[in-house]
Amino acid sequence: MKLSERSMTMKNEAEKYLPSNVFEGLTSIRAIIKARDEGISERQINEILYDASRKDKYAREIAWLERIRKKHGFTLIEADSGRISELTLGTSHGGFVALCGERPVPELTACDILENGFYILLDGIEDPYNFGSAVRSAYAAGADGIVLPPRNWMSAAGIVCRSSAGATELAPLFSAEPSDAIDLFRSRGYKIVAAAKENAVSMYDVSLRTPVLVMIGGEMRGISKKLMAKTDVTVRIDYGRDFPAALSAQSSAAVIAFEVYRQNHAE
Repeated sequence: MKLSERSMTMKNEAEKYLPSNVFEGLTSIRAIIKARDEGISERQINEILYDASRKDKYAREIAWLERIRKKHGFTLIEADSGRISELTLGTSHGGFVALCGERPVPELTACDILENGFYILLDGIEDPYNFGSAVRSAYAAGADGIVLPPRNWMSAAGIVCRSSAGATELAPLFSAEPSDAIDLFRSRGYKIVAAAKENAVSMYDVSLRTPVLVMIGGEMRGISKKLMAKTDVTVRIDYGRDFPAALSAQSSAAVIAFEVYRQNHAE
């Protein structure tokens, strides 16, 4: 790898952990707009920039943004490719960048919890890409909401939105201390399920019928003993061979979330 390429890689790796509300690419932008239209998110869009050199190629998309810009209160700006590159970390933006405000994540209350729902609590995930992908899996599997601790990766919103293919904007998100969230869900009659390897039973031998709250921790720290003591059951993901390592939070979220979906939609 050339020195300039190595320097750029190191810069991108460092900057992915920084707070940022710069959203790259049309997939992320469409997700923000859809979330606003559906009342899921109140994130403000301040400016959307597009690469002037791609104006002809994306004429339809630019015309769409021009039509909706007054409704959503953003300025649409034609920019050169250098300006786009200054704002972005990667090259998959397709020439579109949105500069946005913070997304308010409401504090979880009993009124936010459906009577017979499926929620996922994510805690201790140490990488924004892994976090975004875990939200993507939960959203795709039909989770009714995702509960996050007050300290989470939504400060790096642009990164997690891209890694989640927009799911972090479209998913109903709530903030709560994990211990408080468990107490609240239990008061609503929910089964509390933790994903871990030790002292666990196969997830295929456990009822994951709703109402259920599934806790998934990061692969480095996992779920704390304090939280594990509050669960009703701990489930493991069975492997197809002897493999000592833990799956990523992203993979665990996908496997367990779709098992919840399967059990609740089986004929």
